[in-house]
Amino acid sequence: MEMEMQDAIGAGELGETVARLAAAAGLLEQAVVRLVERQSAFANDAEASIGRIVATVEARREAELEQKLAAAEAEIAELRAAACVPATVTHGRKTLPGAMANLLAKQGVAVDSLEAGSLDAALSSLSMEQRFAVKAQLLRAGLMG
Repeated sequence: MEMEMQDAIGAGELGETVARLAAAAGLLEQAVVRLVERQSAFANDAEASIGRIVATVEARREAELEQKLAAAEAEIAELRAAACVPATVTHGRKTLPGAMANLLAKQGVAVDSLEAGSLDAALSSLSMEQRFAVKAQLLRAGLMG
């Protein structure tokens, strides 16, 4: 009987131990669930933060590229405008050769005020090649635009 009693006491203690272990296992499962939820929330927050950082960087880069594009377009417009305006002096020459000035003076053209109509009228007696040469000299001297 004593053995049976000891077995009964041992079985009761064993039952309590099993119950406590089952309760501990249940608490561990709950802790694991909470940790998984926290990890998921942390991962979502991290993804959102990374998304905001990437958007900020992209916006800055986009703004920088837009500024560079605007500067390049302005430079292109300036270069096109400069290409349309003839240079006043080319090759650094500011005067006509003496022979050219004499030829124009004989035809009655003043070197200070050249107009296309008066120049063509004055050069009408010359051959085509000579007219081109005179006009080329005037362009180089910067007297004709």
